[in-house]
Formats: sequence, C-alpha cells, structure tokens
Amino acid sequence: MIVERPALERRVLASLEAGRIPVLLGGCGIGRTSTLLRLVRLAGLNRSQYLDMAAAATTPERCLQAISAVSVFRRPGAAPPTPTTARAAFDALLGFFDHAVAADGGPVTFLLDEFLDVRTFENFPGLRHVQRELVARLAASPARFVLASRFTQRVHRLLRDAPARFEVVHVPALDVEETIALALAHDGGRREWAADIAPAVIALTAGRAAYINLLLEALGTMGPAIDPVAALAALFAPEGRLTARCRESYEFRLHRARGYGALKAILGVLSVDEPLNLTEISHHLHRTPGSTKDYLSWLEDVDLVTFQGKRYAFEDPLLRLFVRLYAQPVPPSDDVIVREVGNYAKARLPMTREHAAVAVAPSESLGAGPASGIIEID
Repeated sequence: MIVERPALERRVLASLEAGRIPVLLGGCGIGRTSTLLRLVRLAGLNRSQYLDMAAAATTPERCLQAISAVSVFRRPGAAPPTPTTARAAFDALLGFFDHAVAADGGPVTFLLDEFLDVRTFENFPGLRHVQRELVARLAASPARFVLASRFTQRVHRLLRDAPARFEVVHVPALDVEETIALALAHDGGRREWAADIAPAVIALTAGRAAYINLLLEALGTMGPAIDPVAALAALFAPEGRLTARCRESYEFRLHRARGYGALKAILGVLSVDEPLNLTEISHHLHRTPGSTKDYLSWLEDVDLVTFQGKRYAFEDPLLRLFVRLYAQPVPPSDDVIVREVGNYAKARLPMTREHAAVAVAPSESLGAGPASGIIEID
C-alpha cells in the first residue's frame, strides 16, 4: 500500500522546481520507495519514470539495455552505436539520462531508487570511481532527478564535496494524520477508531511506514478486542510477517558491511543493553577498543547503529527487538515473545496507555496471527 506523504511530496516537488536534485534518505521501511512512486504520479506519468537501480545494476551493458527497454522516454536523433566495453556502456547510460525527452519533446524526471547500487560497476575496468562520476554527471545534467537510498551515512560521505545542486531530504517518520489516513485505508470510515489507535501505533513502530502497515493489518484481524501490543507480539512470532521483515533488513545490511560475525556479536550485545560506550562494548566482545571501534564504524556505515553522546545504540528499535528475540541458537517461545514485546511496549507507550500484553496468554496473543500476504513499503 502506497502511503501519501503530502508535506514530504511538496518539499521534493519544490526542490525540483528550484532546479535542485532532492536525495531521499531513510532506513528500511521508512517509506522512500512509496514516496518515489507517488511522485511519479504527481509529476506526470508521461514526464517522469521510476527506476530501481538495485535491480538494474548488474553489468553496465545489461543495465543500459534494461533501462532502455523499459523507458517511456526517447532520445532524439540517430541511435548511438552499441557500446563494446563496460566503460562505454556506462557513458551511454549517462548520455541517455542527459538527452532523454518526453514524447512531446519536453523535459523529463528520473527517480532513481537505491542509486548507490551503481557501485557494482566498480568491478569492471575503467569504472573505479563510478559513484562519484554519477554524482558529478547528474549535477551537470539538463534532466531532472530524484535520488533515494537506505544508506544514509554512505550518501552523506559521497555528497560531502558534491555540487550544491543536491538537497538531502531525510524521510521523516509518519505523523499522526498520515497514520490515521493509512488506518482508514485499512478500515475505512472509522476515523474515531483510527485517531484513537494512531499514537500507540506510531510509538510501537517508531513511525516506520512498513511496520505501521503490518501492525494496522494485524489489528484489522483482531475483531472487537483491539490490542496493538498483542498484535505486535503476533507479528513477532517465528512465522510472523514483522519477524520476516526485520530479518530481511538485518541480513541485508550486515551483508553490505564488513566483519559479519563480529558485527552480529555487537548487535547482540546492544540488543540486551543500550546505549553503551566503546569501552563497555569492547569488554563484552573481549576485543581491543581499536578493533571494536572499527567494527562499530562498519555498523554505522550501513546505518545499523547510531552514535550519540559517545554511546552506541540501534538505529531501528524494532530491529533491536528482533535481534533480542531471534539472535539465539533456538527460536523464542510464545512466552518469551509476549514478555519481550510487553517490555518493549511499556518503554515506548505513554504511561496512561499501557497495555497488559504481559498478562495475555501465549495462545491468545500468538495463536491467531495476521493474514498471510506481503505488503511492501520501503
């Protein structure tokens, strides 16, 4: 389900109108892709195109072929010769971005999701600094672009010395009105119910669109006894959809980082107690502060942890709960899931809205999980 984000959409469109290149940044499930797809509709289907670079960036030649085959735009004049090298194919792709026009000859906008994935081209001759080349070329291009990535720290480093045309836009968590609108889309007509449940849903999900969507869907299957904490516990069952969603994010980011085993160990430590400083983490790991500092920098690089006040913590609180539950040799029991979800909820929900999830029997909270299916909002 695509979430409407009016304030964010207006900001991006205003940035485009001012001649800048907005760069949408945010973690897994925050709503980057759904925002890009909404922007395609708002900018006009005949003048804008969404491109998933994570899927397209295989080899430069095949990437050029794939994008050319699906493009709704054309390149004026005679077709350029077929590239014979990886370098030539990448140049041809950039040339296509520069010269593409709409069917009526008007300007176009490309929305490049996960644009950092062009880094895969650096495995080919002549393309050692392809990300920096892409940034420099887009900054000088007559076309319009919106970029997006889940890797906030890497994009900030890449754009540190980039031309001023780029405007970083951190995708915010869903606010109450946006959450109410999403709740009404799941259960239309009950605005009073949606307004009542929205604050608790936001608190439990840290306002991430994908998590909110899953929790609202689970609440819709519960009947008259609406309990967000019980629904969250059901979603975190071994076969639960939130378990699968968090596992996807956890594994994806770890595999994009270095030091896989040590990084999992640090995340396990932080799942039990956070925030911790460098000395405390190195003590738990039985490693030197120097090597631990390297590991932590690699976790920061893929936005799994944040560093504030000389202490480290998870960037995504629900991902922390997932690691606490599932980074163990055996899956958690229903009792453990209910207890841990209840403790998580107590820490996040206002005291006046505490839920008695700890008292809910495992069969009641986990036995009737949400309906099967996949909703992708990333």
